[in-house]
Amino acid sequence: MGQLKSKHHIPCVHFSANDEGLPRYASHQFDTCNQKQDGNLQIPPTIVVSDVDSSTSDHQGSRMDLRRSSFYSTLDLVPQLDNYTSTLPHQQSRSRPSLEALRKAFEEVEAGMEVPHTTTDSEVSSLPVIDSGNEESKSLQEKAPVRFGWVTGVMIRCMLNIWGVILFLRLSWIISEAGIMLTSVIILMSATVTSVTALSISAIATNGRVISGGAYFMISRSLGPEIGGPIGVVFSFANALACALNTVGFAEVVVKLMMEFGIVMVDEINDIRIVGVITVTILLLISLAGMEWESKTQILFFIVLMVSFSNYLVGTIIPPSPEKQAQGIFGYHSEIFLANLKPDWRLGNNFFQTFAIFFPSAIGILSGANISGDLKDPATAIPKGTLMAIFWTTVSYLGISFTLGSCVIRDASGNISDALTGNITDGCVGCNLGWNFTECTLSKSCQYGLANDSKVLGQISGFYYLITAGVFAASLSSALGFLVSAPKVFQCLCRDKIYPYIGFFAKGYGKNDEPLRAYILCYVIAVAFILIGKLDTIAGLISNFFLCSYSLINFSCFHASITNSPGWRPSFHYYSKWTALFGAVISVVLMFLLTWWAALITFSIIFFLFGYVNYTKPKVNWGSSVQAGTYNMALSYSVSLSGVEDHVKNFRPQCLVLTGPPNQRPALVDFVASFTKHISLMICGDIIMEEERQTRPQDATDLLVKWMNKRKVRSFYTPLSADGLRAGARNLLQASGLGKLKPNTLVLGFKSNWRESSPESIEDYINTIYDTFDSNYCLCILRMMDGLDIFDQFDFEVNQGFESDESVENDHQSPVRQSVEDISDKGDSDQIKTVFQSDQGKKTIDVYWIADDGGLTLLVPYLLTRRKLWRSSKVRVFIVGDEQNMDERRKEMIALLKRFRLDFNDVIVMTDSEKRPHSKNLSRFLDSVAPFRLWDEQQEGTLAQEFRENAPCKISDKQFEAFRLKTERKVRLNEIIRRNSQHAALVLVSLPVPQSDCPSALYMAWLDTLTCGLHCPAVLIRGNQQNVLTFYCQ
Repeated sequence: MGQLKSKHHIPCVHFSANDEGLPRYASHQFDTCNQKQDGNLQIPPTIVVSDVDSSTSDHQGSRMDLRRSSFYSTLDLVPQLDNYTSTLPHQQSRSRPSLEALRKAFEEVEAGMEVPHTTTDSEVSSLPVIDSGNEESKSLQEKAPVRFGWVTGVMIRCMLNIWGVILFLRLSWIISEAGIMLTSVIILMSATVTSVTALSISAIATNGRVISGGAYFMISRSLGPEIGGPIGVVFSFANALACALNTVGFAEVVVKLMMEFGIVMVDEINDIRIVGVITVTILLLISLAGMEWESKTQILFFIVLMVSFSNYLVGTIIPPSPEKQAQGIFGYHSEIFLANLKPDWRLGNNFFQTFAIFFPSAIGILSGANISGDLKDPATAIPKGTLMAIFWTTVSYLGISFTLGSCVIRDASGNISDALTGNITDGCVGCNLGWNFTECTLSKSCQYGLANDSKVLGQISGFYYLITAGVFAASLSSALGFLVSAPKVFQCLCRDKIYPYIGFFAKGYGKNDEPLRAYILCYVIAVAFILIGKLDTIAGLISNFFLCSYSLINFSCFHASITNSPGWRPSFHYYSKWTALFGAVISVVLMFLLTWWAALITFSIIFFLFGYVNYTKPKVNWGSSVQAGTYNMALSYSVSLSGVEDHVKNFRPQCLVLTGPPNQRPALVDFVASFTKHISLMICGDIIMEEERQTRPQDATDLLVKWMNKRKVRSFYTPLSADGLRAGARNLLQASGLGKLKPNTLVLGFKSNWRESSPESIEDYINTIYDTFDSNYCLCILRMMDGLDIFDQFDFEVNQGFESDESVENDHQSPVRQSVEDISDKGDSDQIKTVFQSDQGKKTIDVYWIADDGGLTLLVPYLLTRRKLWRSSKVRVFIVGDEQNMDERRKEMIALLKRFRLDFNDVIVMTDSEKRPHSKNLSRFLDSVAPFRLWDEQQEGTLAQEFRENAPCKISDKQFEAFRLKTERKVRLNEIIRRNSQHAALVLVSLPVPQSDCPSALYMAWLDTLTCGLHCPAVLIRGNQQNVLTFYCQ
């Protein structure tokens, strides 16, 4: 093909080679006068796009965007990161050119036309002009938020929360009760649970970008809003209570220190409240100052703790004074180590009770993840910082346990006079160390030692008040960490709009998007619980809240792994789905072992919040593993169902409903949904003509599905493009469904405008009925006396082959024409209510079982009566018979219905069905069918033959006479139906099977005659002559 010529300048690219020989691409001013192009080889250009015109582009050069096209086309771009940012919040993603633009580009270039840069997104250029990531460097430096690395952002933060008051005040008592060996087991068990959870956190955090929200964000995006929402509420509340607990712990230490110096403001409990409120207020001010100040404060606390640990280690080496020896502190001794190695349970304590006391110290591993929005690289910082924090804190706990257990005995009196001056007496406590504490041990009056004094770490250290400073740092750092975590998590929850009335707290302020309103809320909650003063009962609930979060994090990782979703690709590979499952199970077990009543309360709250979210179904789509698991289960069950043979006991009417756009025929949709919902398959088929496809909105399918969801219709929607209505229906009959989930019943609306329709339209309708029976389908035709269509015009046309185009004049119908978008976007109040959504009371469902079709005529009304709206309706069965054997025929039918276990006891035998119809009704039928007759007998032979050939759809006189008797029976049956069913809620009539030589217009007239003159919906129904009911057990 020759070289393309165009009046437009073609941009060029200069190539150069670097030292490695790889090409470099450089953009230049596009001067085509000095550029030479090979006529045979054209190099794809680099495209420069700017949002300013050329006169100002040099002045605002930072707005330039350089993009490279592929070898295939100048519009077809190479892969770029910016095209994949659409899932990030507050990000405007780039758009690729649409397939239509790529297909038409070559033709338009060849024609010398401008190539439009259109995309599938409305009014969005294929080459966006603004890159949200390319801001001016000076502006970035001025407005860039504070971001932390893995050390200051995660590791130090987690270590500070793990090193709590339990380390300084309760670890010595745990060693005295459980011994060094079991204490090490307790520490390692806690580390195992936290490490497994950390591995799961790392896997989830590295499976895509993690923004603010921490544990809530991870769980909700993995397991969906149903689980994530409750955890977000519980976890935020737990962090606020944990802040209160640590503040009260700090206040208690301060008040005791004040009492040592004789300072009392009111009394002990009120002093704790006063100090606690003042402390949490100061912590709030630090938090409001911003994450930078909060981080600096945490570093200060970390330094204080390091000094405290150093002070403790130095104290274990310094030879103890007689005063310290009297308190049970002797330095490193193998005798002390061996004595403290085994447990010594007192006051009925056991392993799990001591474990329950220690484990809350491990709840701080999520502190780094909770501020994921303030980290430079959460995917790297969270795994590295969390695991390192667990490692070093575990080492420190083990180290302090061994050193403390090697230096301090369990019981000591503190009395210097207990020092031994004579010979050592066998069997006394402390005799090998030169002291005798037997008296206080036997009388249980010892005030010092591991089992009796919580201040052992301060006593053994080099300087006592440095340990006190460590207690202050540990409690305040934990309180500050929880005070920061709770608002961050709650802000993310509020922005997801899962629960009502909390959106007020979603607003962020400043460059770090600080949740100031959520800070105030957390502060109010913390102050409220601080004022209680005694939080021992709440402490177990907090531990259970955190354990519940750990369990769900581990389960999220496990569930995402077993679903085999292609989207589960964590860059952190050092995890296992089985260890994650172990972590989930052990966390639940620990919840009940620690505090069973708190575990029950936790699960009750979770289930209540879960039920609310599951009921409201928020409009969020996060690609959760639950969605992947649902797909896997559906696929697995569908495949396994293919190997199950059909059985009459399991027959279900699986319906293909030719609705067109479902929102235009709500009555047809509601009728089928009333006997298929939660029972069987329903597919709404929409046949779209070629000319209609051009004007059909691109999001029409989504809007119609939303309309059905708002109407609570459990149905699939399948649009199909076709050249004709019959061809589309035939394709749907053949291709709808999957495996055994395939329709077996076609449902149509009655063609009420058949008299005004073209012969071809009638032929399409009747031939569709032929195709239905040829495909071995059952058939239902619903006729509403006012028609099915509710609007006379839509944004896209409705297939008129199956339904009237006359609008219905109803009181509840809006006179304004509405579009599909209008109906779909409005609420439930604009949903058109039909008779099938109303309570039918004690009206009757009349079944005219004229022909034995296998039982479908009886099965459908039975399924209707299982619904609440139809439960009180009485089913009457009308059958054909004569006066001589009327009673016998009725008894036989009642016996058959009882064998079918159908509670239809009202059976009526029609003995007058063989009578001739009234002349008035017969004349009405003749008048209706007259326009479709040929009247060929009145013509000469040659002319009559020509009439038949030119109008094959019309009824010849010979055909009319041949079917006269059948016609009269249809008219007579209609008279019986109108006489007996004037006040019925629904009428079902056996559909006559069309014969191959029956003209379409005549058959259409029969269907019209059978159901005309009724004031309720009428259904013409026919099975496929195969049993759908049985009275056998096998």
